[in-house]
Amino acid sequence: MTKQSLIERTIDNLAKLPEQKIKEVSDFTEFLLSKLDDQVITKGIQHLVADNKSFDFLKDEEDLYDEEDLKERYK
Repeated sequence: MTKQSLIERTIDNLAKLPEQKIKEVSDFTEFLLSKLDDQVITKGIQHLVADNKSFDFLKDEEDLYDEEDLKERYK
């Protein structure tokens, strides 16, 4: 089923619903769009962080501590 046919079918079904149910459907679609926006923003931030070179200088730093410096080990 194509996107356009799904939209048309949904509109036909909405026309059959009482006003309160249409309001619920509207609220739900706004919720779905909000989640989609959040996902797009999150992916954008993840992309920026992954490509960021701000902390590349730390790769050349010598490790200050290793496991031998531990006084107590937790299991």
